[in-house]
Amino acid sequence: MEFRELECFIVLSEELHFARTAERLYLSPGRVSQLIGSLEGRIGGRLFDRTSRRVCLTPLGERFLADLRPAYEGLAEAVARATASAREVEGVLRVGFLATPTEIVTQSVAAFERTYPGCAVELIEVPLSDPFGKLREGRVDIAFTLLPLEEPDLVSGAELNRCPVELGLSVRHPLARRKSIDAEELASLALIGLDEPAPRRWREHVAPSFTPSGRPIPKAATVATTQEGLTQVALNRGGMLLCRPSAEHHRRPDLAFVPVTGLPPSTLGLAWLRSRETAAIRAFDDLATGPARWRGTVAA
Repeated sequence: MEFRELECFIVLSEELHFARTAERLYLSPGRVSQLIGSLEGRIGGRLFDRTSRRVCLTPLGERFLADLRPAYEGLAEAVARATASAREVEGVLRVGFLATPTEIVTQSVAAFERTYPGCAVELIEVPLSDPFGKLREGRVDIAFTLLPLEEPDLVSGAELNRCPVELGLSVRHPLARRKSIDAEELASLALIGLDEPAPRRWREHVAPSFTPSGRPIPKAATVATTQEGLTQVALNRGGMLLCRPSAEHHRRPDLAFVPVTGLPPSTLGLAWLRSRETAAIRAFDDLATGPARWRGTVAA
């Protein structure tokens, strides 16, 4: 039995007028008549007597109304409570981040918790090789990610920043002391790639297959996390591309990070599952976008 049929029956029993019922429900009078007819067919008896001058409940309709109203009102209240809760920003919001909780991550969280003290943020690391798995499993509500996306079930927010790309190398590598590297030079060294199930676009973000002019770039080992990749780099088994904030975070004596010219910037944003969007998710995205602009972190 359809809820719309029951709703139509309740309203018609109050109005006893098809046109007024249609107006309240934003339907046509014909659709109201169709819904009532369908409900009467399910029940197996007439609920209303209709003439050209009046509409009234039959004895069966009166008994059905008396039995139905408490359950209908309880259901309507449950829907209203759920709708109100969906519009509230409270509880816990689980935010995923990739390897490095950079300033844009921590300041976005701080701004959100100041604005919505009734909603705590739980930070959860997202594997580099599986950036969307925890979103789809419901273990993360919203996640910082690289843009653009090619995931039809996900929604992405606005760009939060654009950062230059740097190449991580072992300090023993011949290019480690260079002030910069042109993107075409990547064809002469192997890049650390990503394990499955990283999607194709994501793998190309981290380890492009070709230079801008179309020269193939060799592949080294594949890894699941940034730390695994940097361990391979430290052992001089290949290079790894990172955005500048991540490179700054991971600087250490056995690694060198060299700016790469000729590659598009690394663009950070937020993503969430389209079917699970909530008021808290929308609020976090709005606040993350605001602080990114105020701090002037967007750089070509």
